[in-house]
Amino acid sequence: MSQGALPGFRDFYPDQLATRNYLMLVWRDIARRYGFVEYDGPPLEPLELYTKKSGEEIVGQLYTFTDKGGRQVALRPEMTPTLARMVAAKANAMRKPIRWFSIPQLFRYERQQKGRLREHFQLNVDIIGESSVAADAELLAVAIDIMRAVGLTSKHVRARVSDRRLLTSLLVSAGVEENELARVFAAIDKTGREPREVTRDKITAAVASEDARKSIERLLANAKDLDALAKEFASSPQVLEEIARMREYLAFLAALGVGDWIDFDLSIVRGLAYYTGNVFELFDATGEFRAICGGGRYDDLLATIGGVDLPALGFGMGDVVLTEILRGRNLLPTPVLSAEYWVAAEDESMLSEVMRVAGRLRAKSRSVEYALKPQTLSRQLKSASSAGVTSVVLLRRPDYQNGKVTVKTMADGSEQNVGLDAFLDSL
Repeated sequence: MSQGALPGFRDFYPDQLATRNYLMLVWRDIARRYGFVEYDGPPLEPLELYTKKSGEEIVGQLYTFTDKGGRQVALRPEMTPTLARMVAAKANAMRKPIRWFSIPQLFRYERQQKGRLREHFQLNVDIIGESSVAADAELLAVAIDIMRAVGLTSKHVRARVSDRRLLTSLLVSAGVEENELARVFAAIDKTGREPREVTRDKITAAVASEDARKSIERLLANAKDLDALAKEFASSPQVLEEIARMREYLAFLAALGVGDWIDFDLSIVRGLAYYTGNVFELFDATGEFRAICGGGRYDDLLATIGGVDLPALGFGMGDVVLTEILRGRNLLPTPVLSAEYWVAAEDESMLSEVMRVAGRLRAKSRSVEYALKPQTLSRQLKSASSAGVTSVVLLRRPDYQNGKVTVKTMADGSEQNVGLDAFLDSL
């Protein structure tokens, strides 16, 4: 009995690998248009690299073991800690801001569900060493341009944006105590993914002041209305300062030509320990799928992991959800799995000549197949048809000795008798 892949892992047959390669081609093209350069790191890292960032609780989600040298190691669940380690090693010698991207395969031992496996490939795009709001806008524009490149529009995908600093100032102005913030953040983060009364109960349990709880209710009611929040908290200079920063962010996004993709939404939090400023997520507009992409500013992380105090921001975009969305909308290109040309000969003794012509075609960067053992011409043509090639280059001995071949177009069966050198020169 044959053994399949491990649960949560994938085999990539040629058509599936072609789809993955297509996404990676788009990812690389868009990242490079924005001036990002590619890097990579090892798939196996010291376990401490991940516990330092996320705490011991992450260990249950990792593929971790003790290696033969007695070291506690883990398959990488994310790329940012590796990025921080690499940047810290050479930070002083690097031109700032650093604009890097990578496409690692990541591993997490967690419950499988729609859009989430135990391994996936992920585009990571990061800007390090720049604190301006323009950098935040630049980062999100990369993610949105990828959506455009694969055929999605602002009707298909929405980018929901917020700012951790704005939300913090709003909650403090509403009367939330500092020691209550973490639980309120966690409750707000679940908004839209659980019933409203559940969120209300969590906030009631977290916040002692009844007036503060009422203010949070009003805040959540206006979570997508920046003007209403500015009016509600007009007496708070700190809130107004953060709102001004958000308006600048939105203006920069409009200047980059992606403003029509953006929805302001305070419920986008993306975890307490990681992010420090602007955050965003890209969602399928129908709400059928998990977030396509998420990211934001994490100004403290490099100091925590790598000991280098540099502002930073980045996002991750996985291949699983994006592939599902594109397949559901029939936007995945049909993979081309066949060669362009098949070289055949009417004489079974001409295999060496077939090989020579195939070699000359390949030198012209054309993909070529031929029968790897002597066969009748009818068998060769049948194989060429099954392979799905565009054309057959047919060698007939008298013509070939005079420097000519027959090029047969498979789509309509038409044939042309042409000089071999002229044909090759035309490619």
